[in-house]
Amino acid sequence: MKAGRRFRAELTDAQAQLAQQTANACRTVWNTGLEQRREYRRRGAWMNYKEQAHELVEAKTEHLWLAEAPSHCLQQTLRDLDAACRRRGTFNVRWRSARRWEPSFRFPDGSKMDIEKLNRRKARVKLPKLGWVTYRASRCLDAETIRSATLTRQGKHWFVSFLVDDAKETPAEHASPGSAVGVDRGVAVAVATSAGNLYDQSFTTPGEKRRAVRLQRKLSRTAKGSANRNKARQALANMGARERRRRQDFCAKTASQLARENAVVVLEELSVRSMTRRAQPVAAPASSGQFLPNGGSAKSGLNRAILSKGWYRFEVALKSASRYSGTQVVKVPAAFTSQRCSTCGHVDPKSRESQAVFRCTHCSCPAEHADVNAAKNILAAGLMAVSACGDDP
Repeated sequence: MKAGRRFRAELTDAQAQLAQQTANACRTVWNTGLEQRREYRRRGAWMNYKEQAHELVEAKTEHLWLAEAPSHCLQQTLRDLDAACRRRGTFNVRWRSARRWEPSFRFPDGSKMDIEKLNRRKARVKLPKLGWVTYRASRCLDAETIRSATLTRQGKHWFVSFLVDDAKETPAEHASPGSAVGVDRGVAVAVATSAGNLYDQSFTTPGEKRRAVRLQRKLSRTAKGSANRNKARQALANMGARERRRRQDFCAKTASQLARENAVVVLEELSVRSMTRRAQPVAAPASSGQFLPNGGSAKSGLNRAILSKGWYRFEVALKSASRYSGTQVVKVPAAFTSQRCSTCGHVDPKSRESQAVFRCTHCSCPAEHADVNAAKNILAAGLMAVSACGDDP
């Protein structure tokens, strides 16, 4: 099956300059192609990949900086744009901003890439026009077939990502058939299971939080476009990248453990994007230009708490890990899972005394962790759904 392998690349100055020029060219091709497609849609017409690919060849003769970039990368950008427009709609595809978009481009033909092992820690891959690119070989790729390679710049470092075929298949049966677990995602505890296990981790230290506050204050005092402002922005970006890597590592390890130990994993069906939207302003009916309190500050804090736990990232990691273990991932509606007693089934908002304590107001069952109680309800709903589909729960 297909999987991703990511390594830190060590580009020379000439290679880094060419990579940045290629990324800028791909961003220009994306934005120009998107504007062309939108203009065609306004007139009731449609522009596809083949027509834009022919126009790209003509544009290379007029703009020499386009000819310096690898042709495969520019064509792949148009293919990605065509797929995004067909999947989400032409007017729903976003522009690639020079400041917000991470420079990246993809080499689609993996059969033409040669990989050589230099030593125990480093290897190199031969890419079109870039030549031999050295990267830190944290794992071996000898038994895997490379399908494509992507170069991405994050901060001041470049990373190379390989799409590989590891020649593995999903097992027909899980190693522990009959095992199942319910998972509840929370803001205080990242992951709580129906077995009573709580998985959580702090992705920033107290010192890093204090330093982030100081950098934000420093950034607010600097002039726009100044060198000090760029330094503060880069320092904040480095701290954010470190936090994202820790969160990704936590989600991958937790998901791998749950998929390895359970044949069925049940999750709540949550739309994280909709849940983390900011509160809409409420206009005052009496006076124009004024707005009523809408709880925006509390909603912003809740959004940060949800995003800091990586709910969606954990779901993606669980689906990826389930391919190798044969785990079945089931999603159930999240309504009343935190208000229902897992013992008697009584639903009462008052049963949840606090964020962490659930004490049923109907039966005499002992109090337990609120997230664990919700995970048990999620597991019961998931087993009912699996049984209704004709599978053995």
